[in-house]
Amino acid sequence: MIGPGRPLFVLFGSSVVQLSYSHEGWGAILAHAYARKADIILRGYGGWNSRRALEVLDKVFPKDAAVQPSLVIVYFGGNDSTEPHPSGLGPHVPLPEYVENMKKIAMHLKLSTAFNWICHLVWFWMGITSGFTVISDLNHFVFRSFKFIWVGFFRIARSSHISGLGTPPVNEGQILESFGKCGRTNEGCRIYSEACLKLCQEVDIKCIDLWTAIQQRDDWKTVCFTDGIHLSSEGSKLVGEEILKALAEEPSLCWRSLPTEFDEDSVFDPVDEEGKNINISNL
Repeated sequence: MIGPGRPLFVLFGSSVVQLSYSHEGWGAILAHAYARKADIILRGYGGWNSRRALEVLDKVFPKDAAVQPSLVIVYFGGNDSTEPHPSGLGPHVPLPEYVENMKKIAMHLKLSTAFNWICHLVWFWMGITSGFTVISDLNHFVFRSFKFIWVGFFRIARSSHISGLGTPPVNEGQILESFGKCGRTNEGCRIYSEACLKLCQEVDIKCIDLWTAIQQRDDWKTVCFTDGIHLSSEGSKLVGEEILKALAEEPSLCWRSLPTEFDEDSVFDPVDEEGKNINISNL
């Protein structure tokens, strides 16, 4: 673990997540916005569907992890929505199963937070009850009490928020040109996107409607993708804007609200023409 501790934002999903640092991607946009404020952790797995995500969920997000992420952004659905192969192989997941899988992922992340809340309550209880314990060394008493209460507050402040990304659209013609076959449709993406949005509403999780947001741009088909599926810099810019807009609604996650690490004035800061130091920590 590298200190000092910052909030952890985890991006969990398929290739749209794995490639989010490529082509000036939306992951890189988040990393830039939250520089010196939060660590953006990538857990992207190209080609994966919601079934494979469930297989590793406990390994990626252990319920008893000492440090829980402050935010988890989850995206699966594009591969799930592909047309089924006659053999039964491949990434396609029927819509009802996809919804159930995403619900399990959401509940796992929620339970991880709930588990840590139980730990928080224990820490608070230990901090409070220690005040009723007869301890001969007053300094030890004060240190012990404040240690438990402070750690409890710290852990509560770091409880996880969860956000979903709805399935983005695709350019079927560009997919055909890039891969020689399509295998997925924009209509299929819409159906899985709406299912994800509905589920997130039911379980009280914020979800970003990428299918609608991207298509609001008139030239989305020609500028938003590298191959009809994966996002170009323009496509990622739209996604990054939508995510930052959503995070701005939560003060504890907004990049403007989070403290900048080591932002105090220093004699080592650059010097202006008047011979005064310029603090550039928030540039």
